[in-house]
Amino acid sequence: MPPMQNPPDLRPDLAPAARLGDGPVRPGQPSLGMVSLGCPKALVDSERILTRLRAEGYAISPDYTGADAVIVNTCGFLDSAKAESLEAIGEALKENGRVIVTGCLGAEPEYITGVHPKVLAVTGPHQYEQVLDAVHAAVPPDPDPFVDLLPASGVSLTPRHYSYLKISEGCNHKCKFCIIPDMRGKLASRPAHAVLREAEKLVEAGVKELLVISQDTSAYGVDRKHDLHPWKGEEVKSHILDLSREMGKLGAWVRLHYVYPYPHVRKLIPLMADPANGLLPYLDIPFQHAHPDVLKRMARPAASARTLDEIAAWRADCPDITLRSTFIVGYPGETEEEFQYLLDWMDEAQLDRVGCFQYENVEGARSNELPDHVPDEVKQDRWDRFMEKAQAISEARLEAKVGKRLEVIVDEIDEDGATCRTWADAPEIDGNLFIDENFEDLKPGDILQVEVDEASEYDLWGKRLDR
Repeated sequence: MPPMQNPPDLRPDLAPAARLGDGPVRPGQPSLGMVSLGCPKALVDSERILTRLRAEGYAISPDYTGADAVIVNTCGFLDSAKAESLEAIGEALKENGRVIVTGCLGAEPEYITGVHPKVLAVTGPHQYEQVLDAVHAAVPPDPDPFVDLLPASGVSLTPRHYSYLKISEGCNHKCKFCIIPDMRGKLASRPAHAVLREAEKLVEAGVKELLVISQDTSAYGVDRKHDLHPWKGEEVKSHILDLSREMGKLGAWVRLHYVYPYPHVRKLIPLMADPANGLLPYLDIPFQHAHPDVLKRMARPAASARTLDEIAAWRADCPDITLRSTFIVGYPGETEEEFQYLLDWMDEAQLDRVGCFQYENVEGARSNELPDHVPDEVKQDRWDRFMEKAQAISEARLEAKVGKRLEVIVDEIDEDGATCRTWADAPEIDGNLFIDENFEDLKPGDILQVEVDEASEYDLWGKRLDR
């Protein structure tokens, strides 16, 4: 039996660690480092910033000492994330001394300069031009048009075989525990043809998996009144259904994140069940809680019973669908009865992948003013009980996959085997499938068939079927 596995890190506010290149630097070429904190949406912002800078002739340094300045892309999702951002800024100042700050925490410049007055500049989230201006002031560009060539696919901070694709910015929700809309603004969707053109370029560059992200993927195009755009001789609507249908034709896996369970989501399920479409049978849905009163205090739709009906309908149309979500325990006013309701709801919902936060105050969030805050020791106890429940469900659902044939994508190869993922697993968030025999000829990005022969609480083991 495989060794006991630690639970995967299911926090939605964390992206995979940025992978900076260390290519050759020509003499005199200005060089910049990047520290990218926070969620996948922030990682995409970091990629866009570095792509623009690389086009201007800057080299990208993988460490502090080789850089003329360092950009720190910060996170402001939780107070603990803010503290981590401040710590990263301090480390960059200590190791390099010349630091430009951007990202969500940059929406509060006085908060940053009050702790680190020596930073060169502070800009807010997705303020690309301001970041470039700050870089130009600190490290003037010195491009060589005959040497500094930008790859057609831009700069990627993830492995070459998968890429995040951001389809919109901002959010129209007003959840009391969240300040992201205050920092990133209201929903602003990209034109459908622009998203599809970027997706097509990524696939042409060798990307095998597109991870679609936004603050509210289901609401894509609402702000544009679902306008029409030309695409391949036809017109495509700025709507998640049209977008998913077209992206699913590009020949890559397409995985949807941050999908709110609006009624029209049900129309996505037949696409996921269609083997001719690349849209994976996978929904990442931020339920946050199940009890109607807690959802009301959160200022979220209080419809947990109807949500169970929706889940049943999704599974009826697509039995292999994987459902992933995150929850908050210890929200102000949460009673033991309300928490037990959540545990009972979990028994009914049988979600495949589940993460959980203990509630914490965030400066500026309206939930801070709510009465009856839950003591830390109670929050910890509920988190432990919730994760015990989630682990038991995960273990049972993975055990049911033993003996099945699944398609997997290879992420990494080492001397012990191949680390892969099934359709049910987002990179560096969910579990893995391991192959420990006949893996020597595999490489990252390969897609192959396996038969599952072992399971643990979060991971699977399998054998190749193509040799």
